Amino acid sequence: MTDPASERRRMAAVLANKGILKSPRLRGAVEAVPREQFLHPGVFLDEGRTWRPVTAVGTDPGKWLRIAYSVDTLTTQLDGHLTADQTGEPVAGVPTSSSTDPTTVVGMIEALGLTEGHRVLEIGTGTGYATALMCHCLGEDNVTTVEVDPQVAVRADAALESAGYSTWTVTGDGLLGHPHRAPYDRVIATCTVRRIPYTWVRQTKPSGIILGTVGSWPWGTGLAKVTVGEDGTAEGAIIGRSSFMQARAQAVTPLAGDLSARTAYADSERTALVSPLALEEWMPAFLAQLAAPSAQFVRAARDDGAQLRYLFDPERESFAEFLAEGGIWTVRQGGPVALWDDIERTLVAWQDDGSSAIEAVRLRVTNRSHLYWIDGSPLLRWEHRLT
Repeated sequence: MTDPASERRRMAAVLANKGILKSPRLRGAVEAVPREQFLHPGVFLDEGRTWRPVTAVGTDPGKWLRIAYSVDTLTTQLDGHLTADQTGEPVAGVPTSSSTDPTTVVGMIEALGLTEGHRVLEIGTGTGYATALMCHCLGEDNVTTVEVDPQVAVRADAALESAGYSTWTVTGDGLLGHPHRAPYDRVIATCTVRRIPYTWVRQTKPSGIILGTVGSWPWGTGLAKVTVGEDGTAEGAIIGRSSFMQARAQAVTPLAGDLSARTAYADSERTALVSPLALEEWMPAFLAQLAAPSAQFVRAARDDGAQLRYLFDPERESFAEFLAEGGIWTVRQGGPVALWDDIERTLVAWQDDGSSAIEAVRLRVTNRSHLYWIDGSPLLRWEHRLT
């Protein structure tokens, strides 16, 4: 039979060989915390268009451990309610909770630079596995974790207790932080947010670090790492690509209905200087979200197979529709804001500047605005004011 302890050591070795797991203290946590206990009652395995449920009960123990230590993201909830024990057949659905792949989890915890005595606020408990790793490193009394979904929170709390970690688990909106146990030395978010909430800055000590994924699309999002200053602002950089489920309070509802009806009345039409297909690449998508923070990018096709791409900004009642013919894209725009004009200017400036990677982006968070920029590039600067 497969031994859980040996599987944990194997996974730790894999992460260390990748250069992800560096700290002896965190390696000890990875080798000690039983990930399989945080996956109950089961997981959904991606089969393309459907999700196959696999439960701890009824699955060969060796197979269950191989799944648990596969270094993959494992979906634990669909559509905000469905767990693997509630269905015996593959089902369609949208993932709403998961155990993120250990490569990402461990990499983020390493980026926090945890030391003895640090107090951490975690936004998005999920299964509780990352919470347990930090509890092992710092002690359970130094970790506070917030989960918005009551069912997910209950399962995580039970798993933490069974693994021996009686930490501070809170059910609530993580965008508000948890002021009752502030200030914190570190804040880590395992969900995507449109911007770093200033409440997190207020609840973090000067010289403390906040780590969270920013953006609003399923791709093209960046891992922001900022340090809080004595003046109550926070400054740092995007340190890499990152992808998490959107914070529940900020989740975007997919546009339904006849999309062509939404674009019936255009104010302008012209040839696009940049193909909208660029938005399917990570860095251009990230820049597009900086240029038009509330816009959604939608892919579709006509009955004849012709490609269609759209940008919709419900907050500003504007749209851009893209039509391809002979390799040339035409853009039709309508509403108070010319969405594609703003994004296209950013993409052209970025290309002219050398097409830097996402790690070139810096940011500053204040109580009034969020400022992003690329050093030495005056045209690559975006300020989002809070109203």
